[in-house]
Amino acid sequence: MLAIRRSDERGHANHGWLDSFHSFSFADYFDDQHVHYGALRVLNDDRIAGGKGFGAHGHRDMEIVTYVLSGALAHRDSMGNGSTIRPGDVQRMSAGTGVMHSEFNASPDEEAHLLQIWLLPSARGGAPGYEEKRFDDADKRGRLRLIASPDGRDGSVTVQADASIHAALIDGDERADYALATGRRAYVHVARGALEVNGQRLNAGDAAMIEAEAAVTLAHGDQAEVLLFDVA
Repeated sequence: MLAIRRSDERGHANHGWLDSFHSFSFADYFDDQHVHYGALRVLNDDRIAGGKGFGAHGHRDMEIVTYVLSGALAHRDSMGNGSTIRPGDVQRMSAGTGVMHSEFNASPDEEAHLLQIWLLPSARGGAPGYEEKRFDDADKRGRLRLIASPDGRDGSVTVQADASIHAALIDGDERADYALATGRRAYVHVARGALEVNGQRLNAGDAAMIEAEAAVTLAHGDQAEVLLFDVA
């Protein structure tokens, strides 16, 4: 079974410096049909104006993954970590028992475009942690590259959640197939471009929720960048 949720069905908040689309209930947006999908709790498509960002604020009991599409994001946290992530970088922060952090557009004038992902942890009260890995375009070209997993396999960042995240770049004749294990579901988010997911055409911002299927096929892409979430 495949269900499609179009880009314009998402929640939306424009704060001037931040233009954000919410795939799941977040802040003032609530949709009881879209609170979470397995361990996937938040998928925000954020555009942050130059020089702007989120001041120091706290999180706990959440796995937070940041995926940059364009621009650069400067991160600082109470664990002593500080870095600037750019397209190709994947950042994981485990909030655990509590952590403070800030995120700002690293450019004074260019927009930063990113996906902010929250995963429900497998257990509450874990130790806070931080990790960052790089995945170049060549790693994702015409294939699904594992970027986050519970066991950190294949060089992915390690998340304390029952979820794996894959990223792919699909264009032209390129095709990627993903086998779904029994009892697992897939959430496919098109970050930009367009492509077909199991024969259904999706555009930027669209998502496909797939369950009781043996496989997911990504094909006929038009400069598509895609994230696939494997969840229970």
